[in-house]
Amino acid sequence: MKLDLDIESFWKDEEVSHLDNCFSRDAAQVALGIRMSDECVFAELGEEGQPWGYTDPVRRYDLNCRYNEKARQIVGRPLLAENKPLPPEKRPKHTLPPVKQLPELFGGVYVFDGNTTWLHGTFSDADTLKKKLDELDSLLADPAAFRAAVLPADWDERKKAVFEETGRRPGMFGHLRGPCTMATSLFGVENLLYLYYDDEALFTRFADTIAETMVAYFDLMRGEAGYTADNFPHGFSFADDDSNLFTPEMYHAFGYRVLKRVFSHCAPDPGDYRYQHSDSAMGHLIPQLAEFDLQGCNFGPTVTVEEIRRQMPRTRIDGQLAPFTFMRNNEDDIIAEVKRDCEMIKASGTKGLNLTTAGSINNGSLLTSMRVVMAAIQNYGRY
Repeated sequence: MKLDLDIESFWKDEEVSHLDNCFSRDAAQVALGIRMSDECVFAELGEEGQPWGYTDPVRRYDLNCRYNEKARQIVGRPLLAENKPLPPEKRPKHTLPPVKQLPELFGGVYVFDGNTTWLHGTFSDADTLKKKLDELDSLLADPAAFRAAVLPADWDERKKAVFEETGRRPGMFGHLRGPCTMATSLFGVENLLYLYYDDEALFTRFADTIAETMVAYFDLMRGEAGYTADNFPHGFSFADDDSNLFTPEMYHAFGYRVLKRVFSHCAPDPGDYRYQHSDSAMGHLIPQLAEFDLQGCNFGPTVTVEEIRRQMPRTRIDGQLAPFTFMRNNEDDIIAEVKRDCEMIKASGTKGLNLTTAGSINNGSLLTSMRVVMAAIQNYGRY
């Protein structure tokens, strides 16, 4: 490795660097956000598998344990969860049935292509969209009908059985595919963008129905998790890669109005968790996103730390190492990008950089590359 690394000193400083949302006065160095991912085990261990597909739990446990042994040697810490499957006789007898996903209420269909699951729409013309929005608006006006549309008929019985056996309640709903990406998946990219020019009223109505459906879905699952409108964990996050396709005017009429409605309902207070992932070239939308005082963001690799920090002074930046740079495992390229980002955050006079990839950490990204990032932080990311 071209840069020296004091690994024990690194991890000692790393603990402090994440305090106060990575803005701690006591942080000595830029925080490290990279903890790899389950999909990285295949290339690292030379194993066949589907990084985005299904892996048998017994095999997953073996792969992760072997990966963690290698991680201890290379980066000094285990990184992946080691969830040993219970023997059949000790597994819970009762499980919750699947619920209808929010995009499915709009006619979306999830299709597994042998590698991963994609959301597909079932209509592509304005008249059908209007009918679907009419249907959703009617459903939203009747909470009992909305509940019946989302939850399966045996939900109450099975929820009760799970709670009595394990003490567990259903989880909250706090993260979703972002409004732009959801809408382009459901209606088609060109169809949606042209709709802004052809029928702006329908365009914004689509956004408003998405927003109100999200709020209704949030309230429903909040109640199922055992919380009330006056007492629930605040927070919401979006993953909206396709937002980059929208001009600022289009985004303000669509994505912005959805985020405004959802954040005001689900994360209304200062300091509440509000997060946006858009790992695309969406820098032109930062001024609008900045209005939400996000606690964290993860934007595309063409968006710079300098650009984000100038417009979002209080937001933790999860980035901005290009995922393909990290995956190609070229030491010089990784060092150059990490050095660039460290220098930009220090030049801003602030902290709050959580150095990770500007997007997903993909299979092919090696532990040796994570070690290079650590060394680059220690050499160039000292505050």
